[in-house]
Amino acid sequence: MKFLVTGAAGFIGFHTALRLCRTGHEVLGVDNLNDYYSVELKLARLEQLRGLANFGFIKLDIADREAMQVLFREHPIDRVIHLAAQAGVRYSLDNPHVYADANLTGFVNVLEGCRQNGVGHLVYASSSSVYGMNAKVPFSIEDPVDNPISLYAATKRANELMAHTYAHLYRIPTTGLRFFTVYGPWGRPDMAPFKFTKAILEGKPIDIYNGGDMSRDFTYIDDVVEGLLRIQDCPPPYSDESDQTRQAPPARLFNIGRGSPVKLLDFVGCIEAATGVKAIKQMKPMQPGDVPQTWADVSALAKRTGFCPATPLNEGVARFVDWYRSFYGVRP
Repeated sequence: MKFLVTGAAGFIGFHTALRLCRTGHEVLGVDNLNDYYSVELKLARLEQLRGLANFGFIKLDIADREAMQVLFREHPIDRVIHLAAQAGVRYSLDNPHVYADANLTGFVNVLEGCRQNGVGHLVYASSSSVYGMNAKVPFSIEDPVDNPISLYAATKRANELMAHTYAHLYRIPTTGLRFFTVYGPWGRPDMAPFKFTKAILEGKPIDIYNGGDMSRDFTYIDDVVEGLLRIQDCPPPYSDESDQTRQAPPARLFNIGRGSPVKLLDFVGCIEAATGVKAIKQMKPMQPGDVPQTWADVSALAKRTGFCPATPLNEGVARFVDWYRSFYGVRP
């Protein structure tokens, strides 16, 4: 089967493409290699993929409508895993147009490519950010998500609605995945696991927001990829309702999280244990756009795929720290 993986030089995209190639699929990866974070890290990920005979890469901006049309026209695709996006909650406060281009215009271009070329299933990245300040925990896909508190979250919720609309109008099977704080080897430098590890190993202070009264549902990258690939193999069914006005569109949403939130200070403790270095903590107030907690209800994922993320946090953090030391040449 031939897959298009957008954001193939990104953290989740790289691991997804690698896993697909290793299981015998053909993968076409695209990425615009922007400088939101280290281009060198993105290129290093791509180097791991370029050595695989069943991987091809095209540097391309998904917001470029003409280029996307050519891509779909010239490269027959069976399924699309759409992971390209402008990420980051805080960055969206100062750079709103980047999010509109990548996350809205880019997503329309992906949807149109799927519609015009008969793609069998579109799986796309959403985010736990869509839950906003939801006080009910754990967060369920049945919960209302009408009050995003960042532009990033708003674009991700918009993606879910756009996908639902295309599924309704054109019967394109779509599945959105709300990722919960993904971490692990080759992770993003703008996220807490990377920033904390780097600072701790360099003997620099780390910022702890909201006085440490925060928790996150940290999810190890291998678990995320396993859930993603199982979901892509389960396209939403078409409704057999004869009345078109009552047909349920082939669109689904799932949470992918560990299902076990961890206090931020406990997470820092795992990094301290893995590095053997005590963190220097600077307590800071809550940041705009941040939420105090995330916690995934993964029962729908388990029911659909028979899989629940299960990597213990201390093991996942230790693997990340080992990768970080190796990649950046940091001695134990």
